[in-house]
Amino acid sequence: MKTIFLITVITLFSINTYAQNKSSKVETTKFEVKGVCDMCKERIENAALIKGVKWVEWDKATDTLTVIYRKDKIDILEVHKSVAEVGHTTDKVECNMEAYNKLPACCAYMDGVEKH
Repeated sequence: MKTIFLITVITLFSINTYAQNKSSKVETTKFEVKGVCDMCKERIENAALIKGVKWVEWDKATDTLTVIYRKDKIDILEVHKSVAEVGHTTDKVECNMEAYNKLPACCAYMDGVEKH
């Protein structure tokens, strides 16, 4: 009986330790991404969903992108760059102006910058 109890305790401890090691690789972060409308939301979220990213959500009211990602698979700066490439400035990377200029008029978020 003691042997069964001991095996059970060791097994539970091992599973718990494995789960903690795996979950420590997953991180959640939030950062600012400029945008205006639901079309922006879709574009930003699609651009942010690169390999290593598990989940994203952009909040239009606060211009905040929440990203859950595997820090052992991706550097969060890669997400910033991917979003900037489709025309949206983040708090770390300026947008690709060529992509910004191709955005629909409703997506123009820069004051004083005319789209070509």
